[in-house]
Amino acid sequence: MTYRLAVAVEAPQYSGLGGPLDYLSELPLPPGTLVRVPLGRREVPGLVWDAPAEAAETGRPPLSDDALRPVAQVFTALPPLGDAWRDLVAFTAAYYQRGLGEVALSVLPPELRKLDDTKLARRIARLRKALEQGGADAADADEDDGDGLEPADPANPAAAAPPRPAGHANEPPALTPDQQAAVEAVTAAASDGTFLLHGVTGSGKTEVYLQAAAHTLAAGRQALVLVPEINLTPQLEARFAERFKGRRLVSLHSGLTPAQRLKHWLMAHLGLADLVLGTRLAVFAPLPRLGLIVVDEEHDPSYKQQEGARYSARDLAVYRGRLERAPVLLGSATPSLESWHRAQQGRYKRLDLASRIGGGVLPQVRLVDMNLLPRTHGVTVALSPQLVDALRERLALGEQSLLFLNRRGYAPVLHCTECGWKSGCPHCSAWRVFHRGDRTLRCHHCGFTERVPRACPQCGNLDLQPLGRGTERLEEQIAQALPAARVARIDADTTRAAGALQERLAAVHAGEVDVLVGTQMVAKGHDFRRITLVAAVNPDSALFASDFRAPERLFALLMQAAGRAGRDARQAARSQMWLQTWHPTHPLYAALRRHDFESFAASQLAERESAGLPPYTHLALLRAEARTPEAASAFLDDAAACANEFPEAEQVLVYPAVPPPVARVADVERMQMLVESPSRAALQRLLAQWLPKLHALRAAHKGLIRWAVDVDPLGI
Repeated sequence: MTYRLAVAVEAPQYSGLGGPLDYLSELPLPPGTLVRVPLGRREVPGLVWDAPAEAAETGRPPLSDDALRPVAQVFTALPPLGDAWRDLVAFTAAYYQRGLGEVALSVLPPELRKLDDTKLARRIARLRKALEQGGADAADADEDDGDGLEPADPANPAAAAPPRPAGHANEPPALTPDQQAAVEAVTAAASDGTFLLHGVTGSGKTEVYLQAAAHTLAAGRQALVLVPEINLTPQLEARFAERFKGRRLVSLHSGLTPAQRLKHWLMAHLGLADLVLGTRLAVFAPLPRLGLIVVDEEHDPSYKQQEGARYSARDLAVYRGRLERAPVLLGSATPSLESWHRAQQGRYKRLDLASRIGGGVLPQVRLVDMNLLPRTHGVTVALSPQLVDALRERLALGEQSLLFLNRRGYAPVLHCTECGWKSGCPHCSAWRVFHRGDRTLRCHHCGFTERVPRACPQCGNLDLQPLGRGTERLEEQIAQALPAARVARIDADTTRAAGALQERLAAVHAGEVDVLVGTQMVAKGHDFRRITLVAAVNPDSALFASDFRAPERLFALLMQAAGRAGRDARQAARSQMWLQTWHPTHPLYAALRRHDFESFAASQLAERESAGLPPYTHLALLRAEARTPEAASAFLDDAAACANEFPEAEQVLVYPAVPPPVARVADVERMQMLVESPSRAALQRLLAQWLPKLHALRAAHKGLIRWAVDVDPLGI
């Protein structure tokens, strides 16, 4: 007897094969079973889905059994992925307008594609045996078992974590009344519920996470903790590992080796891990006993996937909590305006931590009006004399300072003083950044790199000068201004090597650095105990950006940066945040001086409501890439005409196509078209009908390279 199965396979984007395909099997296979099936001339992995595909759903006529191909292989060693996991994947595919198989297969460990059922069974057996013999720490031992999975030494999480007071490592500290109320609210939730933990920097949000997780584990359930970036994972992982000795904690993020990622995923799926800590992809970790989801720094834009299925891990965490009846705890000192608005509506329950732990106070914010400094023709000032004096004072006291500049490299542009030539990228509509360390001009969009020319390519002038500054140049200027200071830099250039970030963070925690220069990598999430002065060198560039979310991102980043100062209560009284600005009267800075997120959020929400922007409306972006801007625009213009044919078009506004801020990348021209509606349901209905029609439309536009839709985009 044969059985007809629906199998989700990974098909090309918008190929028309977004739903499950029908196959035959000699055995009845439960939904969620991993299989290999033929697709064209290839054999690809797939997942058995919930029901055979119906013609009405796929738009294709039903096939007879004689026309169907059989399943090639069944992975019996792997338990089927559960109903809730499949529901999460199905929702993701539908809401973000991607193929079901594309989403389902893309969130599985890539190494599963390389294994057959026998190898996978041996892998699982060895994992179980190692855990039985070695306890929780066996999860960190990556052996090569001949399956083509290369082991690597995992980074030491403790190296990036600040030192902790002596005592019982896993003994929780006494909670403040606000912390206690927050923990009780989350743990008292009968099942699901979303909580917004609004706590100022240094208020002990992590301790709330830890004790809520402890309650979940004591009930025999699993906890999922999401962080926005890999560089924040090691120190938080160290905190959880320190507290939950004897429990099995695994991490899931792109910094893992393929072997580690597969092993940790298997531990989660098999119910062998108690806690899973990871970045946005971890929201899809299969957890059979999920009891709590924590989203740390929930406002961070890193939770939004920018390629493939452009999902928001934060929003999916909230959906998954409702789906699996598990409480969701969103934490931030500067919540996203969407989450803040939902808390005001009562959809999320707001929990406040209004003061710092141990009697500490937030740093005093001081503005330096750069307009008052003497001006010299052709010379720009990076550091005001007042700021240099403040840095020198901290150096004399043996305290640390942090200089924040969200631009790496030596200078954003190299230019000719004679003819005005600038170091543009020949392949992108962007400048190539001057990196003095290796004397290169490097495009941060396409990666095109060349050595710095000895003379101007246009006129032969030998005097090529940098314009503006990045962290590399700032590090140099600090070393010149304070020759006795030990200066370190942390950005994407200095932390490329394995372990480099942990090594530099450990040096800061050990007091081996006097002045730390860095990008947003060090401006959030880190618990630097010795830093008493934080300075934003040039924050003004984001004040007048075209993106309506730019003020929100800037305010959050500056508040997070300020929060690195004064985290030790003994030094908090003299902790300061300095802002060098050409616009000292800007309302954003006025709210920042008061550490007043609520008034800033109120003003921003009022502006968005009057302008009809999220969270009061719902957006999608249709993007097109082609060899010429005309070809991209022509496709989007035809797409707009197609959209107007649907009844939902009366509730949806389709704007004309425009180029994005960086219109050309790697010789590919980009255009985009904004789609807006006050009704999320109407927007979703339009997208569901509209996008399939664009397959045929694409065939009519030969110059088009690719197109994609981004639902709830972060940048427009």
